[in-house]
This record gives sequence, C-alpha cells and structure tokens, in this order.
Amino acid sequence: MAALSLHGIHKRYGDTHIIKGVDLEVRDGEFLVFVGPSGCGKTTTLRMIAGLEDISEGELRIDGQRANERRPAERGAAMVFQSYALYPHMSVAENMGFALKMAGVKKAEREARVRQAAETLRLTELLDRRPAQLSGGQRQRVAIGRAIVRQPKVFLFDEPLSNLDASLRVDMRIELARLHQQLGATMIYVTHDQTEAMTLGDRIAVFNGGRIEQIGAPLELYGKPATEFVAGFIGAPRINLVPRPAGDAPAPHRALWVAMGPADAACVRRGVRPEHLRLAVGDEAGVPALVELAEHLGDTTLVYARVQGLEQPLIVRLGDEGRAIQMGVEVRLCARQEAVMAFDGAGLRLG
Repeated sequence: MAALSLHGIHKRYGDTHIIKGVDLEVRDGEFLVFVGPSGCGKTTTLRMIAGLEDISEGELRIDGQRANERRPAERGAAMVFQSYALYPHMSVAENMGFALKMAGVKKAEREARVRQAAETLRLTELLDRRPAQLSGGQRQRVAIGRAIVRQPKVFLFDEPLSNLDASLRVDMRIELARLHQQLGATMIYVTHDQTEAMTLGDRIAVFNGGRIEQIGAPLELYGKPATEFVAGFIGAPRINLVPRPAGDAPAPHRALWVAMGPADAACVRRGVRPEHLRLAVGDEAGVPALVELAEHLGDTTLVYARVQGLEQPLIVRLGDEGRAIQMGVEVRLCARQEAVMAFDGAGLRLG
C-alpha cells in the first residue's frame, strides 16, 4: 500500500480555474472519502491522482515519489468507475483478468490472482457467467475485482454505487468496508452522498468550489464543523440555520434566537441539528411553531415546524413522543443550548 501527498494542486481548462490549491496528506492504509456537491472538484482531483487529467500546477507524490509525469499505468493506482464498463462477451473471470493479460502476465499467475480476488469478493461461483447474467451489485463487485487483481498501491473509487438501488447500496457499503479491513489498502472514494461518506470514511475531505473546506473524522465534521457549509452538508436531515432577527422580526423568531442561548456579537446565523431540538414539557414556555409535515418513520418522527419569521421550517427529530403529532397542530420547541453552533458573516464557526 502507499501514502499520497498533494501539494498546491491546481487544475485549469483554459481560463476556467477548477481546482484552486488542494493540499492533502493521505495516510498509508487509510479510507479517505471526498464528498461535496456536484461540480465541487472532487472527481477532477481523483482523476488527477489517477493520471487521467493533467495537473496544471502543484505536485503529487505517491509513496514518496513525484508522480505528476508518470503515465496512469505507472502510478500503482487502480480506478473503479461509476459505470461498470465490463466487456459483455467475456466471462467474469476474463473481465477480471483482462488487464493482466494485456500487461503480459502469465496465464497461471493471472488465473491465481483472479481466483484469489473472486474468493475475497465472494464471486467464485460466478466466474463463468457473462455480465448480462449478473445483478447490479455483482457487476460492481466484478469491477472492483478487476482492480484488485492488479495489486495496486491505491484504490480510487469514483461514485461506484450511484447506479445501484437503495438496498444494494447498503449491501455494497458493507462489502467495501469489509474489503478495506481485509486488504488494509489505501482507498480514496468519491461520493456526493454524505451517508456513504460518514459510514465508510476514516476521514472525510469536504470539497467546495474547487477547494477542501475541511478534512477530519466523520464525527469531528459532524460535531465541530469549521464552516456553515460543512455543517449544512454533513448530517441528515440538514442542520437548521436561524438568522439573527432584525428589530422588527416577529416575536417567535426573536424568542427562538434567545432560546438558542447567548450570542456572540459577530454571530449572524445559528445552527441546531434536528436531534438537538425537542418539544417543551409541562410548564416550559418553548417557542410556538406550526407543524407543516410529520414524517412517521417507525422509531423516528421528523417534524417540519414553521416558526413565524423564518423562511424555512425547522426540522425536529423525535422518538416515541412524535408519534401523535399530525400536520396543522401547534407545538412548542426547546433547543439544547450546548449543541447550538454560531456562524459569522463569512460562514466561519465561532467558538
């Protein structure tokens, strides 16, 4: 396996500046996830690591060696794409071993590597089948097996689960986590799905506008986001953001601001996650809100409650106490003040 380092990486297409100075250290054996909205630069950065895109400026090192000028095949990286890209006329075994065949690897070694990868991915019984005879999840495992047989230093995944349905995505997340633990491999994984990022990554790099906004362990980004953007992107349902009320703001808006705790003078918005809001109990005053929607999901109820003066309803995550709540009723809300986040005008978290 290998460590990677990116220093001052830029990517330009003519006058269009896509990647704007990425600095990153990827640890040997780490599962690092690139996450962010469409167009933020995560896939372009991955493709530069793979050698599929030229680096306009900066330096990429793989295993301590400069890799900028190396051809893709010389970098020791194997990429798994969103599309399975399997040859329909070849068997599973032939698809997995094709790159080795083209590289001149002898048949005996090629077959041994394919068998070993098939055992790891639980594909042994499928080696003689064609891609058309496989499910989506099985095809994706074949694509991953095609990367494993190359014995790369680094695995690169570009949204590999986006073509699968919800249940298969969960199954494949489990497979990928198991694979990483078994191989101890260095893996970089691109996704726009923050649930995948939170469940798979040792660390997550959050991209925004061609830069890395923050990098850290999943729970670190969730509990201590450096910026309003990270706080809003990490976590589902989304964080509730409440702007500082103007002097003529409705009383419920002003009451909510006060209920969220003392505010720094520089604070222009405050954030509270849905699980850090609750219903007022007994004689507690609480902030009045009108329920616009209640999503009863079994053990959890998501309540969308409108506080007068706010553009967006607050999202409240409740347990058993939410089962009786219906659309159109008025509730009173309280916030866990110690969990409230404050953000300044530049979107930076205060404190």
